[in-house]
Amino acid sequence: MRRVTKPVFVGDVKVGGDAPISVQSMTKTDTRDVKSTLTEIKELENAGCEIIRCAVPDMEAAKALKEIKKGASIPVIADIHFHHELAIESLKSGVDCLRLNPGNIRDEEKVKEVVKLAKQREVPIRIGVNFGSLPPVGAIGKTRGLNRHDDGVNLLTKGGTPSSDYTAVDHMVATGLWEIDLLENLDFDL
Repeated sequence: MRRVTKPVFVGDVKVGGDAPISVQSMTKTDTRDVKSTLTEIKELENAGCEIIRCAVPDMEAAKALKEIKKGASIPVIADIHFHHELAIESLKSGVDCLRLNPGNIRDEEKVKEVVKLAKQREVPIRIGVNFGSLPPVGAIGKTRGLNRHDDGVNLLTKGGTPSSDYTAVDHMVATGLWEIDLLENLDFDL
């Protein structure tokens, strides 16, 4: 039986609650190449995609989202890479949702800036955790100057074994919960 969750809207697509499961994909094109990205989005939409996610590795990509939003007929999610400025610019470009990895933007003040603008625009934030961008072990919050590979992430086992006390999965869960707690403390519920 499917668990009923709080619904949110990504553009005009209801996600969660009693909504049907929506199909989301991510573009493989360089987001800065607006024409190619829009072509890929149209192909995915024709295949049944209802929500599209675009990588935002730099400011040029964040600004390109403005034109992508104009040309796309399905909601666009900005997949933010590392810097809160990219999230802010993506919001200004009109995206329908942000995907943040809690291992990327580790400064609470910068997260607050993103949340403030997302609230103003009523744009949901999806927290997406993966092994590739976990923060240093023991330092989930602000960690300027810490290199995750020098601070234990690379030493974590990827699965639980009888001899492992703290695994990569444990760290992923802890990191995700840290971000959820931060957003909830900022009264962000989109």
